[in-house]
Amino acid sequence: MDPDIPFSRNIILHLLLAVFVVYWIVMAISPTDRTQWLMENVLVVAAFFTLLFTYKAFRFSNLSYLLIFLFLCAHVFAAHYTYQNTPVDQWLKASFHFQRSYFDRVVHFLFGLWLTYCLRELLIRAAGLRNFWSYGIPVMTILGFSALFEIVEMGAAATAGQAGADYLGLQGDVFDTQKDMLMGLIGALVSMGALAIILRKTKHTAPSHS
Repeated sequence: MDPDIPFSRNIILHLLLAVFVVYWIVMAISPTDRTQWLMENVLVVAAFFTLLFTYKAFRFSNLSYLLIFLFLCAHVFAAHYTYQNTPVDQWLKASFHFQRSYFDRVVHFLFGLWLTYCLRELLIRAAGLRNFWSYGIPVMTILGFSALFEIVEMGAAATAGQAGADYLGLQGDVFDTQKDMLMGLIGALVSMGALAIILRKTKHTAPSHS
């Protein structure tokens, strides 16, 4: 998990990178709706190249790269099926007669659950956050990113006609935007709460060197 491992010797990162590129290419083949797929993948491509070009300036731990990898895979999977028609949602609708798709809410939750840890690592090492602020600021920042993403979605929907409306994915729920943000917030709180408990227990069980 050492962020100082050179890229040439970071086998874990090599594996994550190779698997993601292959997975993304596979998911790019015959998506349910090509226009929506393109809209959903703009931020994926931007995030990928941002991490690539800033690697020398800031290296995350392999755990953070793993969490980023998992989140992007979840998003790319959902984008292939336009979020509303994933196999998971089809099964839920057939088995439990759900009226809407819920995988989008799951991805918003995972956004908070997994990426808050990565953001905390960035803020601790780049801004020197400590104690409560190293947990509180990442949670508030993730909530801010969730709100910003919803605003971007609104702009896309306003300019892309029916494709934009489908991309927005309200599914008849006027509070869909707020619920998506709430799921991201819950994920962030769970992430930081669990991490605080783990670090607290680790600190208390660590052997003393007296």
